[in-house]
Parts: sequence; C-alpha cells; structure tokens
Amino acid sequence: MPILRTALVLGLLSAVGPFAIDMYLPAMPAIAAGLDADEATTQYTLAAYFAAFGLAQLFYGPWSDQVGRKLPLCAGLGIFVVASICCVLAPSIGWLIAFRVLQGIGGAVLMVLPRAVIRDTHTGPAATRLMAMVMLVISVSPMLAPLAGSALLMIGDWRLIFWTLGLAAGFSLLLTATILPETLAPQNRVGVNPRNLWTGCKLLFLDPVFMGLTFIGGLGFASFMVFIASASFVYSGQFGLSPTQFSLAFAINAVGFFAASQAAGPISEKIGVLRVIRWAAAGFAGFTLLLLGVVLAGQATLPIIIAGLLFGNACLGLVIPTTMVMALDPHGEIAGLASSLGGTLQVVSGAVIVVLTSLFFDGTALPMIAAIALCAVLTLVITLVTPRTIDRGALARSNVAGSSQAP
Repeated sequence: MPILRTALVLGLLSAVGPFAIDMYLPAMPAIAAGLDADEATTQYTLAAYFAAFGLAQLFYGPWSDQVGRKLPLCAGLGIFVVASICCVLAPSIGWLIAFRVLQGIGGAVLMVLPRAVIRDTHTGPAATRLMAMVMLVISVSPMLAPLAGSALLMIGDWRLIFWTLGLAAGFSLLLTATILPETLAPQNRVGVNPRNLWTGCKLLFLDPVFMGLTFIGGLGFASFMVFIASASFVYSGQFGLSPTQFSLAFAINAVGFFAASQAAGPISEKIGVLRVIRWAAAGFAGFTLLLLGVVLAGQATLPIIIAGLLFGNACLGLVIPTTMVMALDPHGEIAGLASSLGGTLQVVSGAVIVVLTSLFFDGTALPMIAAIALCAVLTLVITLVTPRTIDRGALARSNVAGSSQAP
C-alpha cells in the first residue's frame, strides 16, 4: 500500500477522535440550554468521553495483537457510529452522557491502532515520515474542529454535529473495510495472557520513575482538559463570544500547545529531555500562577487570558511528549503495554480533574484558571521530587528518541 494512501487513511482515522472532543465545544452552551442542564453537568459529557476513551485503550491493544488490526478497528468504528446516532437522539443530558461513554469506547481504537499499523508496515525513515504525516493531522484537528462545529451551528442545532461525526466515522469504517489491508501477519500474532499482563502492569506500577513521569504528563494533560471543558462557557458567558469567535480564540490557545509539541524533539536533542521537562514545568507553573494572580486581582481581560494560556500551553506542549518518551525508554520489552497504561492513567486522571473542577465551576474564568494553575503546580512538584535514579544510558537513548518520536 503506497505510503501517501496509508497516511491519508490513517490520518482520517486519527482525526475522528480529536474531532469528537473538540468539534462540539462551541455547542456546549447550546446543549446545556437544549437539554435543560446546568453547565457543570454538561461538562460531564466531556469527562465521560475521556474516561471511557482512556480505559478502553487497554482493551484494544492486546485484542489487536491476538486477532489482527482490522477487526478491532471495524468494531470500534462501528461502536462510534452507533453511539454518534444515539447522541443525536439523546432526550436528556443523562442519556447524552451515557452515549458519550459509548462513543469514547469506540473512539479509543483510533488512538491505539493507527500507530500499530505504522509499526506493522514501515520501519526506519519511512515509518518516521508516515508518523509525521499522521501526527500533523492530529495536531491540526483540534484547531479546525471547533471552527467546523461553529460552522455547523450556523445551519443547524447541536445535534447536527453528532450526525457529522457519525458520517465521518462511517466513511472511515468503509475505508478501513475496503482499502486498509490487514497489517499483522498471522505468524506475528500473540495470545492474550492475563498473567503476563498483570506482571507487566505490576512492574510499571511499582516503578517510581515511570509513575512520576506518567503523572507529570497526566496532570499537564488534565489542565488542558479543564480548558477544553470550561472555555466555551467562559468565553461565551463571561465575555460574550459567539461560537465562531470562541472557535478562533480556542484555536489561538491550541496553537501554543501543538506548535511547542512539534518542537519538543529538536529541543530535547540539543539540551536533553530531563532539562526540557524541568524548565517547561517551571514555565508552565509560572505563567499559570501569574495569570491566576491577574484574575484574582480582577484585571483579567479576554486578551490577557488568551495570552497567558497561550504561553502556558506552549510550555505544556514540551512537557507531555517528552515525559512519555522518558517513561517508555526503560521498558522497551513491554512498550505497548507501557504506552497503553500510561495513556489510560493520563486520560482518566484528566477526567477526574474535570469532574472535580465542575463542582466549583460558575461560568467565570476564575475556577478554570485556578484548576489549571493547580495542575501546573502539581506538575512542577512531581517534576522536582520524581526520583532521578535514571540510568544514564537510558537517558541518553531517550534523548535520541525524543528527536524522532515527539508528536
């Protein structure tokens, strides 16, 4: 299969998940009004998706190692299509939350298996080029998705967004079934061994460096999830932005994160991964605490909030990819399990932070900024106290990996 065609198919598959998160953000106030729900409860639709999205990743990886890639991909996409239609028909916020859980279960396959397909089919420079193409789609999607959602709101209500997600997933299912070949040969498939899974998980849970690095990235990711869940209400409620204006403001804040994440590899190669994490965590905490002080002083205008979050998210974009590189480096023999477990812990911890933040959310910027600043401070604290007994050879290898694997 030509590399460009593979990139297009995998890029489309990888874009569905981010669009399911970001495309309906401009519609969250409309969802709250249409389903007679408060803002905090409406935020649970996002937290529920993230929690299911994170937990289901642990299932798809081992299943695909046993049966191949196409069956799990088709199954997950089928679940996503059905869940999207159910979201369209949801009669209440409770049902919408439940259907978002189902949608997250289906969408998780799109995080795990496109990367597995790349590993199956390409190595060396070809794999690097293909991953770069796919990651470019993932990086651009969170900036384009809210704009697409706001455009749909101009011609219909919030339910049209879920119709569109269902159609996109259905088209992806068609491409997967007809164009994407099975990439895992039968002789390379392995059975799921619960004992081996438990042994690997136990090893990772008892590794303080792995857990510390995972939660450095996890708390950083949690802060971005708080922003995603709260920004539409803050920007539209407190500052009166339209859905389109919100989408543009959201895109500006997202640019900092994703531009920095693309630069994480070259910077890590020059100064070292560990130094990048320390300085980026310090910058993240500094910018968000400064922004929190401005908000508490009552001087937080919309441009100040956007600028503060832009710089904070730029630091965050250096933290997340580099921590995952370092966390996986000593566990090459169980890299797949370590990647799935790390991703699950990060997404689920983020969902928990979103739920806790929603208990104090009042539609203003203060709870959102306070929660982001708290995540930033905790990120810095864990960065400073995480044990530094990392083998120098592993650290050197992670510096090289950071230059080629950063999203």
